[in-house]
Amino acid sequence: MSEFLPGLEGVAATQSAISYIDGDKGLLSYRGYSIETLAKHSTFEETTLLLLQGELPTTTELAEFTTQLRGQYRIKYHIREMMRHFPSTGHPMDMLQTAVSSLGMFYPGNECLTSSDSCQDLNYVRNMTVNIIASMAPLVAMWEHMRRGYDPINPREDLSVAENLLYMFSGKEPDPLMAKIMDVCLILHAEHTLNASTFSALVSGSTLATPYSVISGAIGTLSGPLHGGANSRVVDMLKEIGSADKAEKWIDNALANKQVIWGMGHREYKVKDPRATILHQLVAELIEDRGSSLDTTFETAMRVEEICADRLGHKGVYPNVDFYSGILYAEMGIPADQFTALFAVARSAGWLAHWREQISDNRIYRPTQIYIGSGERDYIPAEERSRN
Repeated sequence: MSEFLPGLEGVAATQSAISYIDGDKGLLSYRGYSIETLAKHSTFEETTLLLLQGELPTTTELAEFTTQLRGQYRIKYHIREMMRHFPSTGHPMDMLQTAVSSLGMFYPGNECLTSSDSCQDLNYVRNMTVNIIASMAPLVAMWEHMRRGYDPINPREDLSVAENLLYMFSGKEPDPLMAKIMDVCLILHAEHTLNASTFSALVSGSTLATPYSVISGAIGTLSGPLHGGANSRVVDMLKEIGSADKAEKWIDNALANKQVIWGMGHREYKVKDPRATILHQLVAELIEDRGSSLDTTFETAMRVEEICADRLGHKGVYPNVDFYSGILYAEMGIPADQFTALFAVARSAGWLAHWREQISDNRIYRPTQIYIGSGERDYIPAEERSRN
């Protein structure tokens, strides 16, 4: 009989050459390149191509990919009109899941998915991949204006994914430092081995569902608060704490009442999440650039980290990527309910890399279960049933 492991913890469900984690040492790498190296030297576009094709691109390859991406920033009129009819109170993740799912009706190419051997057309795979990645950020930014009753801002093909995202949110030329920080945030969130949303993408992809359906399903999985929604809750938590001098009492009270300390702890890491370390450095860089004293939120966050290291460090509970990402997004003027949608913009690169890997040697997922229900029973007519 198969052993039951809740949440499939520790179960190897696939083989992958895309990313690697050593949770004890706090290491994360994409295709063999450390996340620290990529955050320092790469861009989201280059990192995306690395994830998709397995190697860092040449100058020509990157230029061609970037041109193709930017050429598809614009969203078709019918999708925009459909979005106008969404309720203004709709959550950005619900919007994004619906809009991405609808892309398949407006962009051709789904006819490729007919058998396990029919998806070896690299042009098809690349075109579908580029279309989805190029559309994600504009959809998120468009919704920010449309849900408030305004026309969306048109994208600019002369801007990178990060720059265009900020431009479409504000309508203003993006601040270079903020654009750099957003670009690094996208790199850090682009991939993270077999998490829940990536597993969802693998399962959907194994059925030869369209890539739009695959990514739509992954977005739905990411929307859960146990996966992608923690960064906005970190900001809410820090606001509730109020200031650094109140953090110790708040944390001790939360721990005594077994409440969640948002942004603390990770299923994979037993030390500080390497992505959190990079984001912490970006916070410091932002403060230094602005030549100002610590913002109350930043100061409170660092005090919370210090207290949690003392209280929870022995359990391997340290800040994860959500702890500082929400603070940075808030500083960019992005509403808290959009944080997880930005996560999805970045993670689309990883999802599609795994989708491509899955269909290259496909086998449909069909795990087993351990039945714990009743044995064989006789049928009793309704008039003879009772609940004694």
